[in-house]
Formats: sequence, structure tokens, C-alpha cells
Amino acid sequence: MQEEHNPRIAMGKATKILRRSIHTFLQHYQHFTSIVALIAFPFSVSVLISQAIVPSSSTSSLFPTIHNRLQSLFDAAGFPPSSQFFTILTQKLSQTISSSIFTLPFTLTFLLITKASIIQALNFHKNPSFSSALSLYPAILITHLCNSLLILSANATVFSLLFIAFNFLEGFGFSDSPKTLLFLSASGAVLYSIVLANALIICNMALVLSGTEKSGGYLTILKACLVIRGRTSTALFLALPVSLGLAAIEALFQYRVVRAYQFEGKLGSSMVLEGVFIAYLYSILVVLDTIVSFMFFKSCKTSSWVECTDEESGGYTNLKTALMKEVS
Repeated sequence: MQEEHNPRIAMGKATKILRRSIHTFLQHYQHFTSIVALIAFPFSVSVLISQAIVPSSSTSSLFPTIHNRLQSLFDAAGFPPSSQFFTILTQKLSQTISSSIFTLPFTLTFLLITKASIIQALNFHKNPSFSSALSLYPAILITHLCNSLLILSANATVFSLLFIAFNFLEGFGFSDSPKTLLFLSASGAVLYSIVLANALIICNMALVLSGTEKSGGYLTILKACLVIRGRTSTALFLALPVSLGLAAIEALFQYRVVRAYQFEGKLGSSMVLEGVFIAYLYSILVVLDTIVSFMFFKSCKTSSWVECTDEESGGYTNLKTALMKEVS
């Protein structure tokens, strides 16, 4: 495909999908900002609170336990303890795992029901009832569990490759070179980011597929891989603004609520109201993220149908031309 080799085409398609997604959001503004955003609200609150309390060892013993386990695992695997990359990676992985465990009940309920409601509304072009949205929930739940295994497999694959690379260098005596260590750490960071980003894109597409087809499992993930084949650049361009927006809201919560609470030592009413408003903004972005994923899925299906039609019509034209030549 031409898109995969031309970033301008990929960015142009991503811009069109984002515009269409915002237009769709504004068309159903009342439904998405009231019912759906309120369903996602408990999940948003749990994410923002987990970002505040998980890194604190005095609040929870979960984070230091996971951090120590990961550190021991990396040391046993032979990763260099002097590498800044593995120090940061251990810290971030510990925070992500601890936060995921803390928010797991809200993710499996409120987040998946929110996605089911949005997919149902966009797929049938009407505001669905709560019971009809719940009919998609089992398929989306199964796919989400399979997505979790996919992300674990992606992490394990990258760590295995890094393990082989570092032990290969150690076998040839290059492990003591700071430049070689820096280069390999930087390469590992890039590889890890690319693999994880692609895994998350496939997971989002699989959730949309399971909602539209009412079927879940590994087969849905395989279908998602086929759907986004040749369109990875567009998917990455689409994921970037939403991810930046979610990160900005998390940083805003840390600055306006967590920092103020640590400074004053108590939770005031204005602080609570500000936290509620920030969590509602986070819910809106979660809704927009699902809309963007659905619009990207529709775009992929339309492009695939046009390509197949072009191939069939082209083949028919060539056959007709050949027959005419034979007759003449």
C-alpha cells in the first residue's frame, strides 16, 4: 500500500478520521457527554487516583513489591544494572502493573460497558438502550482478556530479544563498553515502544471488531491484524493526539489536586470539585478514543472493499479485452 510508505498520506487520512470522529461526537453530543461519559466516570476516577497513590510506598505495599520483583528478575536475566534504560523501565512497568491491578474492577465493568454503548450507538446510528449495549459486553470482555495476554506476550517477546542481545554482547566482551551499552539501551527503548504501540492498536481494533460482530476471542485479534495491515502509520497518527490528551489530563490532576492536597494536608470542597471536573474531562477523552477507533475501523473496511472491487473490475475488464481480441 502507498500509505505505509508515505507519511503525508497517512497523516492526511488520520486528520480526516479525526475530523469525522469529532463531527460524530458533536452530532450525538448529549448522549456521549451525559450517559456514556457518566458510565466511564468511575473508571476515570480510579485511573487518576491510582496515578496518585500507587507510587507512594507508605500508601500501598503493592508498588514496592512489584518493583523489587521486576528488579530481581532483570538482575537474574543478566541485564546491566548500570543501564538507565532498565532503571526507568522497571519504574514505569511497576507503576503500570500496580495501576492496572488497582483499576482492574473498573476496567472490566465501566470501561467495557462504555465501549459497548458507543459501538452500539455508532454501528446502528441510534442511541441504544442499556440492555442492548450490555448484549455486546460478553464478547468485548472475552476480547479484552485476550488483549491482556497479547500485551503480556509482546512485553515478553521484547524482553527475550533484549536478553539475547545483551548476553550476545557479553559473550564477545562488549558489555563493558559504555557506548555499546548506550546504543543497545536506546535501540531497546525504540523497539519496546514500537512493539507496544502496535500491540495496543491491535487491541483497540479487536475491541471494536468484537462489538460490531458480537464475537470475541483470539480470532477477533487475528481479524484486527488483517484489518490494519498496511495502515499502521495512520493508526499511530490517530493514537498520538488521544494519548497526549490523556497524559495531559493526568498531569493536570497531579498538579491541581494531588499537589494541592500534599501542600494543604486536607481535602477541600474546591479541590474535590476540581478533581471531579478533571475526571469528567478524562471520561470525554475515553469516549473520543473509542469513537476514533470505530471510525478508523469503518475507514479500513471501506478501503478494503474499494480495493477488492477495483481488483475484481480490473480482472473483468482484462478478461473482456482478451476475449474480444480472440474473437477478432
